[in-house]
Amino acid sequence: MPQLTDKRAPNAFRKTAQTYTSGAKTLPQPYFVSPEVFNAEREQIFSKQWICVGHQSQIEKAGDYFVPEVAGESLIIARDQKQSIHGFYNVCRHRGTRLCEVASGSSPAIQCPYHAWTYGLDGRLLGAPSMDLVPGFEKADFSLHAVNLRLWEGFIFVSLSDASKPLEQVFAPLAGKFAHWNLPSLRPARRIEYKVEANWKLIFENYSECYHCPLVHPALSKVSPSDSAANDLLEGPFLGGFMSIAKGQSLTMSGKTCALSVGGIGEEDHARVFYYSVFPNMLLSLHPDYVMVHLIWPQSPGRTRIACDWYFHPEAERAEEPRFNPEDAVAFWDMTNKQDWHVCELSQQGIASRAYEPGPYSPRESIPAAWDREYLRQLR
Repeated sequence: MPQLTDKRAPNAFRKTAQTYTSGAKTLPQPYFVSPEVFNAEREQIFSKQWICVGHQSQIEKAGDYFVPEVAGESLIIARDQKQSIHGFYNVCRHRGTRLCEVASGSSPAIQCPYHAWTYGLDGRLLGAPSMDLVPGFEKADFSLHAVNLRLWEGFIFVSLSDASKPLEQVFAPLAGKFAHWNLPSLRPARRIEYKVEANWKLIFENYSECYHCPLVHPALSKVSPSDSAANDLLEGPFLGGFMSIAKGQSLTMSGKTCALSVGGIGEEDHARVFYYSVFPNMLLSLHPDYVMVHLIWPQSPGRTRIACDWYFHPEAERAEEPRFNPEDAVAFWDMTNKQDWHVCELSQQGIASRAYEPGPYSPRESIPAAWDREYLRQLR
């Protein structure tokens, strides 16, 4: 993250109010309740964009794998014996049987539970019982179908579309921006999964403003003033900026720092928390002592699954580091998350009413308005 001592940075962070579009309103009702819109989102957004499915630390050792679902497709993300990370459709090349039934695990190979076709973690077909009797059968012709996979700052992204722009091109505006947080080397300490009875877009819109914070998040507002926001990413698929943290405080239940600093963060940024959304399914919260990531998984027009992970410095847990107390951060944000999910569910209930009509965004909601514009651009 460029430091605010850089002469270019203050102007960028002062643009927040200037980007507010007078007359911007919330989206019409069908975008939150219509099955047709939800299906269009799956096809036009989640089947075509780069989707974050996890972090490389989830498959730290050779043989480790996990099984995410993207746009209704079950995938296998695995690390092979050469430490390379691969992504495949969870479909046997024999008769289409689903290969992996569990969410994660470790194995030297992937074997079909139906007829024992066996694949390496690089996708190659290693064994196919009795198929040597089939004229012209070549194992090399029946590798698992690969899915496009790239890493960004240690996070694993996949795309179901062969027509997607290269991830390096899409993420070029973020090159080097988060280097101070050492994201590739961080290690997860805890995951909580939430089931929220609200449309996935409401999660993003809620995350992108603190207009609601004084009423909904009294504990958060006490430590991080709701009017301290300053944004530097104002349009497009990447949006957000920072908020101030009270001097000597941390966003934890105790108010104390809970771990070794995640990286080489400048002194000024030790009093800030950075919040960014990465379209279409990632929320990135960068604290001095930990990083929190939400992955958003739409389930239906009115239901969303959210996986929330807390990441720490790889040496934070060492014996001589007495500050390490990840639950201090987890408890604070579990409380805050649940407050957010509650108002998102109330929004979903109200939007479903025949009385709902789009309402005006305030100048403090410029980022949700920008998110809506990007969403409509991608949907079209």
